[in-house]
Amino acid sequence: MEKPMITILGPTASGKTPLAAALAKEIGGEIISADSRQVYRRMDIGTGKDLADYTVQDSPLTLNHEPITMNHEPQTIPYHLIDICEPGTKYNLFEYQQDFFDVYQDIRQRGAWPILCGGTGLYIEAVLKGYQLSPVPQNPELRASLEGKTLDELTQLLKDLKAKTGSTMHNKTDVDSCQRAIRAIEIETYNIEHPTPRRELPPVPSVIIGVNIDREARREKITRRLKTRLEEGMLEEVRALLDEGIPADDLIYYGLEYKFVTEHLTGRLTYDEMFQRLEIAIHQFAKRQMTWFRGMERRGFTIHWIEALQPMEDKVAEILKIVNSK
Repeated sequence: MEKPMITILGPTASGKTPLAAALAKEIGGEIISADSRQVYRRMDIGTGKDLADYTVQDSPLTLNHEPITMNHEPQTIPYHLIDICEPGTKYNLFEYQQDFFDVYQDIRQRGAWPILCGGTGLYIEAVLKGYQLSPVPQNPELRASLEGKTLDELTQLLKDLKAKTGSTMHNKTDVDSCQRAIRAIEIETYNIEHPTPRRELPPVPSVIIGVNIDREARREKITRRLKTRLEEGMLEEVRALLDEGIPADDLIYYGLEYKFVTEHLTGRLTYDEMFQRLEIAIHQFAKRQMTWFRGMERRGFTIHWIEALQPMEDKVAEILKIVNSK
């Protein structure tokens, strides 16, 4: 019997990636990223790729409570769907679902164990449920006609279109900015006018592990991590993207770090304003992630929650116990 995929999800700053890498080392796994921004090259610090997390050291062994020095080489865990497209493009859910399934099948054919890991709930749910989606090109004429409309006006237009197609406004990130609302209107309009054949992708069976982190611990970790990323060159990373000709509005589209750092670098925000607003936005983002995951449970997914702050070896052992009980 084929082993089920393991999915590790949780809010930002919960330690999902190091846990997935440690688990992969134990079971011969490969990690498939479920992060909507880590697909972009040269957007490293702001998206929190932390590629060093995919290199796993052996756990320290002890004898009579004294550490034993072992000369084991660290192991680099294979990862997928990171650094696969250029900044300035708008990678979407349809593309992710297609790319995920290609990678998933390849991992299975090579006999490795796929581990889906990330915090983009819509991406995770799409591949686990096997959403049936269509590719939708940009429509410059439609975009021009919508330019200048308020977010409330765009939201109402989207609701009217969704009423015609029978879909629902289940994803509020569709309308968290004018740009996203216009893209959602573009998709709904295209689906009405151009029914297209779809690549049928089946649901993917998975044991789902949720990494739960106490709210205060999460807030403290988010703030500390933000300071570290700024010290490590996040402003320089965004400045380099602007210098290579990527429009500021395209970077702002990606949200969070890229939105607020770009607004600072283009003179719209002071450094302190940028930091304060970005910190608040990341906290709000983590809260929205948890809301999505709780919604997944209401929609029929079983998520096995484990505590983020326990030792790594205990978390890995707990996951293996859950998986082996299936």
